[in-house]
Amino acid sequence: MVLTRPLISTGNAGLDSVLKGGLPSNRLYLLEGTPGSGKTTLGLRFLLEGVAAGEPVLYITLSETSEELESVAHSHGWSLDGVELFEFGSSEEVLGEDYEQSILHPWEAELGDTIRLIQQRVDKLQPKRLVFDSLSEMRLLAQDPLRYRRQVLALKQFFAGRNVTVLLIDDLAGRAPERDNHLHSLCHGVITLERLTLDFGAARRRLQVQKLRGVDFIGGFHDFAIRKGGLQVYPRLIAASHHVEFKGEAVRSGVGELDELLGGGPLKGTTTLITGPAGSGKTTLTLIYLAAACARGEKCTIYEFDERIGTLLTRAKSMGLELGHYIDSGQLLILQIDPGEVSPGEFTWRVRSDVEVRGASMIVVDSLNGYMTAMPQEQQLLLQMHELLSYLSHLGVVTFLIGLQHGLVGSLETNLDISYVADSVILIRFFEAQGRLRKAISVLKHRSGAHENAIRELRIDSQGLRVGEPLVDFRGVLTGTPEYFGSDAPLLEERKRDR
Repeated sequence: MVLTRPLISTGNAGLDSVLKGGLPSNRLYLLEGTPGSGKTTLGLRFLLEGVAAGEPVLYITLSETSEELESVAHSHGWSLDGVELFEFGSSEEVLGEDYEQSILHPWEAELGDTIRLIQQRVDKLQPKRLVFDSLSEMRLLAQDPLRYRRQVLALKQFFAGRNVTVLLIDDLAGRAPERDNHLHSLCHGVITLERLTLDFGAARRRLQVQKLRGVDFIGGFHDFAIRKGGLQVYPRLIAASHHVEFKGEAVRSGVGELDELLGGGPLKGTTTLITGPAGSGKTTLTLIYLAAACARGEKCTIYEFDERIGTLLTRAKSMGLELGHYIDSGQLLILQIDPGEVSPGEFTWRVRSDVEVRGASMIVVDSLNGYMTAMPQEQQLLLQMHELLSYLSHLGVVTFLIGLQHGLVGSLETNLDISYVADSVILIRFFEAQGRLRKAISVLKHRSGAHENAIRELRIDSQGLRVGEPLVDFRGVLTGTPEYFGSDAPLLEERKRDR
């Protein structure tokens, strides 16, 4: 017969999602990490969840004072009412005034006395949840690895029959991994928190569940941030676990010639990469699709890494696109993303929330180059972006990615493997003709079906976005310096407004 224990919440929704429900109750767990990684914050939130459930809880601290713990709680807007704090500065409450030391410090007390104090307080309170902070102090008191292991094992055996779920915190100070991995074998589960310092921007934090007996948790690293209210954990996305049925119909822009280029338009559940040099009209092209989607009553979101929102709206208005009322109605959401402050995991979680909670059906990432600065390793960028795009595809979301090419004319080289990222690729290029700098648009790839192989002129002015006839009288347009051999260039000129 297989015995299963009920799961208890850690008090953190993101971590519970990683654990697929929570921690098995009445077990011993190791919470390890470097200083500043968020261990104390997570430990306090774990106990406060027990207080909310009406359980007696105990926080044993060998290293921090009650004032320091109160300060941590206050920074998150928490009250520690209901949390029993036992610090070794007040251990005379346990031993009485007749004990030869009224104040015990971890570096002065014998390890055996320390363990006895803990056992006495546990027997007195009989908590359902307990946090022990930290094992590094016990390690220093033991001075001998064998003695230390025996004491930790004795603690485990002591807690075993008392119906208490225990978090042992270890800050890894003075710990030799090759000698001290026995902690992992003694504990029912191990959660590791990491704090990574990048060359620029805010520190990145991530967690990993290294082991959890009897639970099918989500493995790998999960980004998290410390915000007011606790740890915001962003579970790693697994696209295959998300799928809904949808009709893969074409999404039209409202510009007939543009829709013809893509055989009617990009299909739902596909990703379109719009690439070209700076100033060629990539963002403007996506705004045409966004405005058309909003007019149909759909909800759309732009994640803006590069351009200011005010500048974007001013430019849209100059070409006749009034997006303000869509923003006011909640159909269009424009979010300014600071790549130096947002981790890729947090960005993915924002997109998920936007799609699953808000119901967005069209997502624009402007631009991939800005997104790349949020990820220090390019290989991880490709993997995370591919997983995110697969997830959006499973849910029938139309995604537009804007990618910047190097140079104004010349090389088509980009920093990303286009065929790996996108289902469709739209290329915008500059070319010179009749003494003027003009733009050409073409479709390089369209996995969803047939598309035009013609190169058309693109013009963006006060009249909006226009796509001209195929440039059949030119050769070498994609080189930037085409040769004209026709009798009359069929090029788009600026049209005067009707008065």
